[in-house]
Amino acid sequence: MSVLPDRWIREMAKKHHMIQPYADLRPRSGKISFGASSYGYDYRLSDEYKIPDFAKSANLDPKKMERVQFRDHRGRYCWIPPNSYVLGRSLEYFKIPRDVIAICQGKSTYARCGVIVNVTPLEPEWEGFITLSIVNAIPIPVKVYSREGIGQIVFIRAEGACEISYSGGCPVNFPEGIKLVHKHFDWLQDC
Repeated sequence: MSVLPDRWIREMAKKHHMIQPYADLRPRSGKISFGASSYGYDYRLSDEYKIPDFAKSANLDPKKMERVQFRDHRGRYCWIPPNSYVLGRSLEYFKIPRDVIAICQGKSTYARCGVIVNVTPLEPEWEGFITLSIVNAIPIPVKVYSREGIGQIVFIRAEGACEISYSGGCPVNFPEGIKLVHKHFDWLQDC
């Protein structure tokens, strides 16, 4: 396996639309950095958020997220309540090649503020906007900024092609919007 460099990321974005819109990394005054780096891509946060309302919830069940009410929010930023989270999505749309897996991490800018960005790996042939869980792990509100960097993706080429991929019948690509839960949990058994 090998980590893929900036020139590969740029070529795949421009010729094969792997990242849309694509941005080169360059200084942007007053902005949290985003764009291609040496061995990764710093992706941006969209201006679309879902803020949970726990007033009617005594607990959470990941298989029954429809029981939690979410308030939609759009804006240049979003305040995350203390010891809580919001859902967001990437500004960029991704198309992952069959022989690549992409690992996502949060940016250190936010980590220093107690913000944890949780994203699962982007599997081979997955396509869509990334749904993000953005956690405020501290006891005061934290602000996150739309259209600025929120996390980094490292692309890793596998030693061989996988037998199972998202285009092989697994119906979980998310072409638009923030998704709260997969509708079918047993699809993995069939993939």
